[in-house]
Amino acid sequence: MSIEEKTLHMMGTKIDLMVDSRNSNMLLKQLAHDLNVYEARFNANDPQSELMALHHHAGVTPVTVHDDLYELIAIGKKHSLKTPSYLNIALGPLVKQWHIGFDDAKKPSDDLITGALALTDPALIELDGDKKTVYLPKKGMEIDLGALAKGYIADRIISTCKHQAATTGFINLGGNFLSFGPSPKRASGYYRIGIQDPTKPRGNYMLAVDTLNQSVVTSGVYERQLKQGNQSYHHIFDPKTGYPIETDILSLTIISDTSLEGEIFSTRLFGLSVKDILSFVNDSNNIDVIIITKERQIHFSETIKHHIVPLSHSI
Repeated sequence: MSIEEKTLHMMGTKIDLMVDSRNSNMLLKQLAHDLNVYEARFNANDPQSELMALHHHAGVTPVTVHDDLYELIAIGKKHSLKTPSYLNIALGPLVKQWHIGFDDAKKPSDDLITGALALTDPALIELDGDKKTVYLPKKGMEIDLGALAKGYIADRIISTCKHQAATTGFINLGGNFLSFGPSPKRASGYYRIGIQDPTKPRGNYMLAVDTLNQSVVTSGVYERQLKQGNQSYHHIFDPKTGYPIETDILSLTIISDTSLEGEIFSTRLFGLSVKDILSFVNDSNNIDVIIITKERQIHFSETIKHHIVPLSHSI
């Protein structure tokens, strides 16, 4: 067995991989190939991606898609229609109007926002499970899987590692972390993950959390922003208003068994009050949460408190 690491730059971010297996080098090559395949499948900014083919046929005809893409759209639609949920995979037209995080980002006019919102009802997405087709019935409708794809991909990468008999490993996909097996660097076996201080540059932490066979996913309003005049707009939108969510929360971190769960609930819950988020999570059996507010207050769910590591400890 040998521990090997690899860093890739793709999907608009940095991806760190680590595996410990009998043939770690070959496994890492396979994972890099798989990541390229997933990027081509889910990329909403590539005109040639499978996802973009759906947009080109909106209002025209259903499109047969790969099983992976169909599965993720079906999961996304289900959670977009749940309550509470700020997740909406049909928000593509609105995201395109703002385009925060890209060079052409701008605040759209109220008319453009209203027009985009008319195309964002996730209930309209038509799915045929037998034929694996997806149909967007209104021309101009677009699916945005940006809140889900990284989690889905991370889960698939770790699943491949397990099937290849690796004993431990992790993927850090642009801050979306998922591991399996014990950490080779700590006697406890836990992977210690720093939680970013949302008021400081990347790499500055407010605390850390010890995890084992778990995912850590953070949604925050502090990284991708559009500054226009005296106003600053973040990239997490309220699907009802078409404007960035108004909230006192700077970051919301979900700790879960799968990365997709982390993606889903870090988006579904963002926009609720601290009290409502904690109530929802404490009533669930499968996720934990860490919340950092504008006042730099830290809140976390009951079952994660023994795994919280204060800043004074080594991260």
